[in-house]
Amino acid sequence: MLFGGYLPLILKGMLLTVEVAVLSLIIAFVLGILTALGKLYGSAPVRVIATTYTTVIRGIPDIVLMMLLFFGGQLLINKLSDSMGWGYIDINPFIAGVLTIGFIFGAYMGETFRGAILAVPKGQIEAGHSFGMKGWQVFIHITFPAMIHHAIPGFFNNWLVLVKTTALVSLIGLHDMVFNAGIAANSLHQPFTFYLLVGALFLLITAVSEWAMRWVERRYAISGES
Repeated sequence: MLFGGYLPLILKGMLLTVEVAVLSLIIAFVLGILTALGKLYGSAPVRVIATTYTTVIRGIPDIVLMMLLFFGGQLLINKLSDSMGWGYIDINPFIAGVLTIGFIFGAYMGETFRGAILAVPKGQIEAGHSFGMKGWQVFIHITFPAMIHHAIPGFFNNWLVLVKTTALVSLIGLHDMVFNAGIAANSLHQPFTFYLLVGALFLLITAVSEWAMRWVERRYAISGES
């Protein structure tokens, strides 16, 4: 039997990996936009918070952050729960993994979007203001569409790194394909075979992502020329 009958289990884990990656990307996108706006246009306290966020998150290894946010967060929540008389609360590993990875990559996306916004020609922004547009209108109708072109390479690069980072959720008990490969490897004593399979599946996700990036770049270039 192919892979000792464990292939469906690992493919199920792959689907979970993709789900974690996509949901984390959405959170990272939102946090990235807010962080970039905070660093560029926020008040002094907001700029300090945004700068501290990106500096701290980018300076600590992802595996350390995963452990700190998951176990530290669970400890903090249960201390609060005990004080309220609610009893023990077990944090869902899927939710914790998505929120943690999204929080981590929100810092990287923030720098990507900040650089993309700075790359937008000032003349376009000034033209919007000269037509009487308010700041938020200029951002929505001029700055944001223009920055997308500059942000695409960095955005997809962050996505590729984020996909690989999802392997860390296996450390908090989430049954992704790395976790399931470990089960299969221990059962059949074939770690090389199953981790090689996981590596190939990650490469498949990467190949599809790179194809999508080229498609988006072509589509955006065409729409930008028209």
